[in-house]
Amino acid sequence: MQTFHVTHPFHPWKGREFTLVSYRKNWGEDRVFFDAGGNCLVSLPAGWTDFLPPDPLVALAEGRSPLRADDLLQLAELLRRIAPESAARGVHDA
Repeated sequence: MQTFHVTHPFHPWKGREFTLVSYRKNWGEDRVFFDAGGNCLVSLPAGWTDFLPPDPLVALAEGRSPLRADDLLQLAELLRRIAPESAARGVHDA
């Protein structure tokens, strides 16, 4: 049986060990599926666990950067969609 730990710093199960039931891509991301007790199948993003090897950029940064470049690009795109007119003009609300 393969096990993994939840590693996401803000997840209430951080540090807990679970037994893997399945690993697959769902909802556009890699997810781990496990029994969280009471025969309740739960899934988490695999990146929130130690199931996958560490992202090479995160490993090289050695904790110096909390976000990857892809994360920052996704954030910028989200902000652009939320307030497209302000972003286009470079306007920032105070």
